[in-house]
Amino acid sequence: MTATIPSQAVCKPVTRHAIFLVASLASVEDAASTVRAVCSDISGLVRAIGQRDPQASLSCICGFGYHAWDRLFGQPFPAELHPFQSMGPPERNAPSTPGDIFFHIRAEQMDICFEMAMQLLGKLGKSVQVEDEVHGFRYFDSRSIVGFVDGTENPSGDEIPPYTIVGDEDPQFAGGSYAITQKYLHDMDAWNALTVEMQEKIIGRKKLSDIELDEDEKPSWAHNSLTVIEHNGKEKKILRDNMPFGKPGSGEFGTYFIGYSRTPSVTEEMLKNMFVGNPEGNYDRLLDYSRAVTGNLFFIPSVNTLED
Repeated sequence: MTATIPSQAVCKPVTRHAIFLVASLASVEDAASTVRAVCSDISGLVRAIGQRDPQASLSCICGFGYHAWDRLFGQPFPAELHPFQSMGPPERNAPSTPGDIFFHIRAEQMDICFEMAMQLLGKLGKSVQVEDEVHGFRYFDSRSIVGFVDGTENPSGDEIPPYTIVGDEDPQFAGGSYAITQKYLHDMDAWNALTVEMQEKIIGRKKLSDIELDEDEKPSWAHNSLTVIEHNGKEKKILRDNMPFGKPGSGEFGTYFIGYSRTPSVTEEMLKNMFVGNPEGNYDRLLDYSRAVTGNLFFIPSVNTLED
């Protein structure tokens, strides 16, 4: 079924630049109708702006949170759409923060991303309130700010859609996807004070080569130990489109995490392992140096559903 239903640009390769926008629906009377009209024509806006430089590969993914779905569309609901659940103790909490609508704008050039964001928000006007805006960039060979390659465990090629695109399990919303987003801020002074060997134990990989540590030298609390999810001997993957961001002059260094998946339960299990621990208390030691400041769950409808 999913082969005949066009999905949004979830499976596209990561570009050099991205803008992540999270907005809440305003309380003005025509907010819902304005959002429906603008979001249904996103593909047209992408075509118009993208023609300025076709090689920039502009795309814009649009998703909706649980409360926004009810206000904008009503029943039926995507089967696994629900509010993002906060988890973890106060010292390493994954918070749930406001956000009804999500836009993931990608291109090889920031000027094209910027134009798309400016035109999009101009059309939405007072119907939304922007809760968070992050301008991300590719850092060297797809490394995060902490210096390790990000997204090594991503599925690739033809194996991406089975992990990310809803199928016959929810036929009314086949072709859609789920996205969990979080903004992390890193304490780079504390991180850089660690030896490379300790950093490698925390991540579970060699810093330079990106080769995974042998099992006998990788701690159970390593980041990649806790984020590998297996059910009945089969690994369940998500597609990470993470990007670094920052303001060196302000001492701000971060990673915008975005995990696309066929079911949000896989990403939620990863986050529970990280923040709560597996077993409880055996948490991801990267969280001693990285703090989550936002958290949202969105459903990314198929192109047909978005334009309907």
